[in-house]
Amino acid sequence: MGYDIGWIIPRLRDPGRLWSCASSITVAVVGLFSKLIIEWLNKTTVYNREGLGRALRRPAGVPLITVSNHHSCFDDPGLWGVLDASTLIRGSRMRWSLAAHDICFTNKMHSYFFSLGRCVPVVRGAGVYQPALDFCLERLQAGDWVHIFPEGRVNVDKEHIRFKWGVGRLVSESARPPLVIPVWHEGMDGVLPNVEPYLLRFRKRVFLNVGEPIALHAILERLKGAHASPEETRRVITERIQLELMRLRDQTHALVRRALGPAAHALLSSAASSPSPDPSEPPDSPSPH
Repeated sequence: MGYDIGWIIPRLRDPGRLWSCASSITVAVVGLFSKLIIEWLNKTTVYNREGLGRALRRPAGVPLITVSNHHSCFDDPGLWGVLDASTLIRGSRMRWSLAAHDICFTNKMHSYFFSLGRCVPVVRGAGVYQPALDFCLERLQAGDWVHIFPEGRVNVDKEHIRFKWGVGRLVSESARPPLVIPVWHEGMDGVLPNVEPYLLRFRKRVFLNVGEPIALHAILERLKGAHASPEETRRVITERIQLELMRLRDQTHALVRRALGPAAHALLSSAASSPSPDPSEPPDSPSPH
């Protein structure tokens, strides 16, 4: 029987002063460590860095959702090492991130660490109606930032995976339309490979491309006017987000090839075999997850 995570989300909802202080310290330390790894001990190129900055400077009360591919266990917090130090040390401005309960919350020590780091335990396979997504919706209602890996797992082989519908629920049920920003990255699995001994590596190349906000308002209005079911709404929103993220992937690959020339093949070889989905093709079989 796995570790009981039942206490975590209630604590996140009602943290108290001591927990909030410890959380701020944890987020700052992890964020600055990630910055050291990503920007000092490895070479990272960021495209449209200002786009992420604008999202973080959004008007008060506007919820933010970032979505990205998932190639390494260091993707989060590694991705956010590109942020300014002043942002990294302000825990209240940093993201909430869904993290697999059977990987990150397997014992008391790990559970405290990840919870203090603003990670929310999600149970894979439990569907879109579960406490982790309920909590993330609450944070979005408060205007917070939530990051999600819609592939639902580390995509070691960089294959095409239909996105999980949880992101569709977060968008469609948010009281205020969220700002949805796609982020595509390459090279993070070189910094922390997905093979033993699972040690951080240095002097690697990392590329991160921040996309423009995904226009979803018109789609939501159309679905509302058509009296679409919640399931249909989640499916359509999720597919649109996946399409936009795959377009950003193709753009990122072109930028990497331009930057590295022939050397780009080694970085992208395992990803090049996964074509972008054709929007004219029928979607994969629906799943409530």
